[in-house]
This record gives sequence, structure tokens and C-alpha cells, in this order.
Amino acid sequence: MSGKRVSGRLRRKLRVRTKVRGTEERPRLTVYRSLKHIYAQVINDITGQTLAAASTLSKELQGTIKAAGNTEAARVVGALVAQKALERGIKRVVFDRNGFLYHGRIKQLAEAARQKGLEF
Repeated sequence: MSGKRVSGRLRRKLRVRTKVRGTEERPRLTVYRSLKHIYAQVINDITGQTLAAASTLSKELQGTIKAAGNTEAARVVGALVAQKALERGIKRVVFDRNGFLYHGRIKQLAEAARQKGLEF
């Protein structure tokens, strides 16, 4: 990485990922935000398995959200990923904001997941 230009988000992502690891007891809830959509996954980093996933493109959400790139859609995705994780018996997760700043859509997704019962 030395000598190469790295965007601020990627630098933050690498810094966070050195400290945040998902285990079987406490998997990692990771979030990715694009301009149009938002994605969330619960991952066990030891086995490399995705245990639960939701996004604005999920079949369960088709027709329920008007715009996929706003905070309301992020709240719906956060609630859905929390519901799927709780169905699999996952109550505690470690939150990985993936280098994104904790505000706006990222914050709304995290708060909705907490309200549904996930513990960070």
C-alpha cells in the first residue's frame, strides 16, 4: 500500500477490519452502501459463511419500498437482516461499518437492527 493512493473509505475499512472479526458466538454484521442500494450481511469469519443477508434488492422487500437509496430503505433492510439473524439464533453481533461514516443510512440500518433485538 505504500506509495499508492488509497481512498479514505478503504483506509478506514482496513483500519477497522484489523480489529473486527466475526466468530461463531458473535458474527460480524457488515454493511455496504452504494448510491442506489444498501446491503447487509451477517458473516462468520472463521468459516467464511454468510449466515444472514438482506438488501434493498431482496425479494421480501420488492414493492414495499419506494426509493432504495434513502434512510427509510436502510431502516427496512436493518430490520430484515435482524429478523433473519434472530431466526438463525444469532442475538449478538459485532458491527462493521465497512469504512463508511456512522451517519445517515448506515446509522439508520444499525439502529433498526438494534430495535429488532440484535445486540452490538
